[in-house]
Amino acid sequence: MTRTYTLKRRAEQQAQTRQRIVEAAVELHSSVGPARTTISMIADRAGVQRHTFYAHFPDERSLSLACSGLVAERDPLPDAGPWRAIEDRRERLRVGLRAIYGWYERNAELLTCVLRDAETHALTRAIAAERFGPSMTRHREVLGVKLGAKQRAMLELALSFYTWRTLVRENGLKPEGAVGAMIEAIDPARDD
Repeated sequence: MTRTYTLKRRAEQQAQTRQRIVEAAVELHSSVGPARTTISMIADRAGVQRHTFYAHFPDERSLSLACSGLVAERDPLPDAGPWRAIEDRRERLRVGLRAIYGWYERNAELLTCVLRDAETHALTRAIAAERFGPSMTRHREVLGVKLGAKQRAMLELALSFYTWRTLVRENGLKPEGAVGAMIEAIDPARDD
């Protein structure tokens, strides 16, 4: 009985240590970025030795997958599926962009660092594409239904984190104002 208890307790401690390491890495990725985060920084913040870090994460990719998995678990990208049922194109855009811009707002610090690093850091680029790519493709497909080439180009602009940041963070638009501006750019209202 004691042996089973000891093994169970050890497994719990290992899981807690792993969680502390991932949490520390996500915090650093949100402040300095994945490319600038070192193993020493993570180990120090998590309160573990480097050898303990490597016992849980033998390489940078395994850590990056754990970090991006935690972020996706806590706050997944919006699901575009329900938007398909919205017949009115402008309303579908409004609902979709509201959800996406809300996600950008909640994750702005992390996205700023990750997207910056993805431009020059191959692993960050690969993990970002793996984690964000499929959802963003679905967003484009669902929100792009029956849009022409120019409208799709404007939709691509509207879906960009940088567009959201420019409109909301840098120019002070309220989220609803940013959504409205992008809907007008994609699908201008017509006076009949």
